[in-house]
Amino acid sequence: MSEGLRLRLMRRAGLAERLRGFFADRDVVEVGTDLTVTGVTDVHLDSVALADGGYLRTSPEFAHKRLLAAGAGDLYELGPVLRAGEHGRHHRRQFWMLEWYRVGWSAERLAEEVVELVRHAGPDRSWTTKHTTWTDEARAVLGFDPHDADRERLSGALPDAPPGLDRNGMFDWLLAMHIQPRLPAGQLTVIHRFPASQAALARISPDDPRSAERFEVFAGPLELANGYHELTDPIEQRRRFEADNEQRRRLGRSPMPLDTALLEALDAGLPDCAGVALGFERLLMAVHGLDDIEDAAG
Repeated sequence: MSEGLRLRLMRRAGLAERLRGFFADRDVVEVGTDLTVTGVTDVHLDSVALADGGYLRTSPEFAHKRLLAAGAGDLYELGPVLRAGEHGRHHRRQFWMLEWYRVGWSAERLAEEVVELVRHAGPDRSWTTKHTTWTDEARAVLGFDPHDADRERLSGALPDAPPGLDRNGMFDWLLAMHIQPRLPAGQLTVIHRFPASQAALARISPDDPRSAERFEVFAGPLELANGYHELTDPIEQRRRFEADNEQRRRLGRSPMPLDTALLEALDAGLPDCAGVALGFERLLMAVHGLDDIEDAAG
C-alpha cells in the first residue's frame, strides 16, 4: 500500500471516529438504511437506476423521515450515496454523506450544531464564523433586492449567465458564480433563508413568505452542508414533487416516481424537526486543506 493511500484511509477513519463520538456525546442514534430507493424528483439530481428496478440512493433523507414518523427520535447516518453525472474537483459520483435530524429544533439551532461539528472535526483549524442571509448576500452582488426582480432584470445584472436560464436558474448562477467565490478562506459562512422557490423540502418562513427555512454552510467557498426546518405537510410535499416532475418534463428529462412511502409517513405525522446533509469528503477537504475531492476519497 502506498503512503498516500494509507494517509487518506487513516484520515477518513479518524474523521469517522470523531463524528461518531460527536453524536454519541449528544445521544443522537446512528442508523443504517437501505441503499435502494424510489429515486428523487429533484431537478438538479440524477438517480442511478438499477436493472431490476429502483434506484441507488442520492441521500438517506426519505428513509430517515420514515423513521422519524415512526418515533425514532434524533438520528444520524454516515455512509455512501450515489449521483449520476457528478464529477469535478468538488464532486464524485459516489461519496459519503453525513445526514442527521433533530426533533423539535429550528433551522437556526441546527446550523449552529453544524458549525460545532466542523470545529470538532478539525480542532487544529482556526475558523471564524459568519451568519448571513441569502437575500443580503444577493443584494451585495446585484445592488437590489432579488425578490423584487424578474428574470429580465436578473439577466441584465448577471451578463455572464448562460442564456435560457429561468429565474431560479439565475438564482443558482448567482450563488455558485458570484456569492460562493467571495466567501473568505478560514471562515465558516452560514447562509440562511433561501428563496421560497428553492425551498426543496424546507418550510416556508412564516414571517416572510418569500423565504424558506433552509440554510447552507460553507468552509471558505466550499459548500459543506445543506439543511432545512423540515416540511411536514404531505399535501404540500406532493405538490412540490409534482412541480419538480413538471420542470423535468420541460427540460426534456424523465419524470421520477413519487416516494409514496414518504408521503404516507408525512400523512401519519412527521414530528417538527430540522435536518441537514453534509459531504464527508468535503469536510475532510476543509479540515486538511485539500483542493481536490479525490485526495479525500477512500
